[in-house]
Amino acid sequence: MLFDALLGLLLLGLAWLLLSCRDLFKAIVLFVAFGLLMAIVWVRLDAPDVALAEVAIGAGLTGALLMSALAKLPVDNPPGRYSNEKTHWLLPLTLALMLLLVASGLGYALWSLPVIAPGLSGEVAANLEQSGVSNPVTAVLLNFRGYDTLLEIVVLLLALLGVWSLNSLDATPATAEKPANLVLDTLMRLLVPLLILVAAYLLWAGANSPGGAFQAGAVLAAAGVLLLLAGWRLPTALAGLPLRLALVAGPVAFITLAALTLLNARLLELPVEHAGMLILLLETFAMFSIGVTLAALFLGQRPQERGGSA
Repeated sequence: MLFDALLGLLLLGLAWLLLSCRDLFKAIVLFVAFGLLMAIVWVRLDAPDVALAEVAIGAGLTGALLMSALAKLPVDNPPGRYSNEKTHWLLPLTLALMLLLVASGLGYALWSLPVIAPGLSGEVAANLEQSGVSNPVTAVLLNFRGYDTLLEIVVLLLALLGVWSLNSLDATPATAEKPANLVLDTLMRLLVPLLILVAAYLLWAGANSPGGAFQAGAVLAAAGVLLLLAGWRLPTALAGLPLRLALVAGPVAFITLAALTLLNARLLELPVEHAGMLILLLETFAMFSIGVTLAALFLGQRPQERGGSA
């Protein structure tokens, strides 16, 4: 109990420091630290699946994306430029009132909850055998409420399209680049195969234990980010149609299965005899799409295709 209270106080302190920090680099470091503490909180709440996603995506890849964005700021706009500038008193007061309103609403919602809330865990456990997997989280995300996962993958793809639309099409060369740092090159050669194996394990283990497409895709994206940091770039032969196919593989697999199940039953209601195989197939396509999309978001610019077109 004391540990949980201390953890809550640390989260509040980090959140305050993060929101009040004017140095962008320090704010990103605080954000990553906040995500790591949140992962511990999810573990304490017996939600290891969410903890894995928080570490891989919330703290790891999101922190890398923020660092990448910070590195692309103009030289004449350093992170601490605004540290000595004063803001009008009305802005912090407005933000404080808005935060107070949101906190009041959340507090009222929590106060109104019943003392004993059964939830839907009983319904999930009763139908778990028909889902094709033994992990209730995977059963919910890939079977009972598979359309939620479909929409999440589509949102990632739309985010990438938005980033590409804001960048020049010829800003990033597609040819492979020789790594400039020998230490980083060696680390990349050691870690990338290991990360691919970990991603494959998380994908396979997701049917029976914490893991799944999003966690595996995030680890796969981490391998891609490490390659990009080491100077590797996508070859021109893969920057066109192969890249597009990898990006849309997950959504297309979901939409195809949704159309097929809609003809015979309800949307994404998987047949019991083939549910396990279909879930593994969906997660495999989703893992590749998530991994490629997150790595492409870190790159931040659309690779050139052969012949210089994009």
